Amino acid sequence: MIRAEAAELPDDGAPKTPDRLRRLASRLLSQLTMESDRLITEGLAHADARKWHYAVLASLQEYGPGSQAELSRLSGIYRSDMVGVLNELAGRGLIERVPDPDDRRRNIVTISARGRRRLRLLDKVLDDLHDELLTPLSPAERDQFVQLLTRLLDHHTHHS
Repeated sequence: MIRAEAAELPDDGAPKTPDRLRRLASRLLSQLTMESDRLITEGLAHADARKWHYAVLASLQEYGPGSQAELSRLSGIYRSDMVGVLNELAGRGLIERVPDPDDRRRNIVTISARGRRRLRLLDKVLDDLHDELLTPLSPAERDQFVQLLTRLLDHHTHHS
């Protein structure tokens, strides 16, 4: 529920949102995205992390060392923002950057041992946050929900 809707609650606490709006998948996804983003951003902030930190560390762990451009593509972080994220991670000792032996103009980024430990901690933080986000769903419903979201996203990203 967005703040404007919360202000319109009648005395009995029932939402006044019209049924036709409550049936729109796009609207529901948008509202859930806002709630999810708030929850994850605040939860990671308590762990002194940001979503982009996790995305880079997870990409490096899964795919191995890579260039900044490759990390941008894998993580969904704009190239123009990647340098700042990498500077933050390097400053914390979570990644290492070395010149690419094949092209000295670019760096190869690698997750450090400290970065792997940090990633395991952030995995736990995110697991707990997702448990909170998906509280009303059973484990089977959570799996199905993620599968359906993945299928929708894959369809729309491969056909765009």
